[in-house]
Amino acid sequence: MSTRAYIGLGSNLDAPTAQLRNALQALDQLASTRLAAASALYTSDSLLPGQPRYTNAVAALDTELAPLALLDALQAIENDQGRERKERWGPRTLDLDILLFGDQVLHEPRLQVPHYHMHARPFVLYPLAELVPGDFRLADGRLLAQLLADCPFVGLERM
Repeated sequence: MSTRAYIGLGSNLDAPTAQLRNALQALDQLASTRLAAASALYTSDSLLPGQPRYTNAVAALDTELAPLALLDALQAIENDQGRERKERWGPRTLDLDILLFGDQVLHEPRLQVPHYHMHARPFVLYPLAELVPGDFRLADGRLLAQLLADCPFVGLERM
């Protein structure tokens, strides 16, 4: 049985738009997984000053992988696209985050779902809103519409 997972994509190094397009192709090639939809691309300011702007999107996957197996697969894609983990929130060729995994709430050492900080990231919430119904509720009970209302579309540009 497959589970709908939502994946946040981001890049601010080495041709970010191409990085995201390549990542979407790689997501569609994952074993026991199908790329169901992808949002438009957005550009956003970095969380840390002095970094290049990010290109972001959200993908919807239908997967039979378990959450940690999906996380491992996502990290393999990041590594294949040149990701180096030098500093937290530092510049990167590719960042793939599991935002939501079906109706599951997970608190694992390597994975927290819903994503622990998505409520404060317009570059996650607005692309996600393109892929879900208007009354969408996260697994922890929060309404996406309320999260959007509390997180203005600031510093974000739809491409």
